[in-house]
Amino acid sequence: MILVDADACPVKAEVERVATRHGVEVKMVSNGGLRPSDNPLVEMVFVAEGPDEADKWIAERAAPGTIVVTADIPLAARAVENGARVLKPDGQELTARNIGNVLATRDLMSDLRAADPFRQGGGRTFSRADRSRFLEALERLVRAVS
Repeated sequence: MILVDADACPVKAEVERVATRHGVEVKMVSNGGLRPSDNPLVEMVFVAEGPDEADKWIAERAAPGTIVVTADIPLAARAVENGARVLKPDGQELTARNIGNVLATRDLMSDLRAADPFRQGGGRTFSRADRSRFLEALERLVRAVS
């Protein structure tokens, strides 16, 4: 199964395409506002409004044999801890080996932004290369989990 933190996920169509090719069930988890898919393998899961409700739902179901797609680093850490394979939309796989460093970097950058009101804004934009890396990595993970 593939669990997608779908609210701001830029690779929903790619997840659906790979899942369809391999016959894998997908749950797109969101607070609402997403268009339902006609694909019988894709289930839209709408959780209650509120901070981290989608993350909680996904983390509770993340387990060995599950792939989680998210850019949310704390959610990724919980999913890795539960034995799931985690993939960011840019194609980076988060594992027990690298999640600590990724989480520490996220926290450091958050502290730097809080300390300097002029250091705002996000990182780089999502690119075609990111999308391509994601497709390649998801394909590899689906084969490994199957």
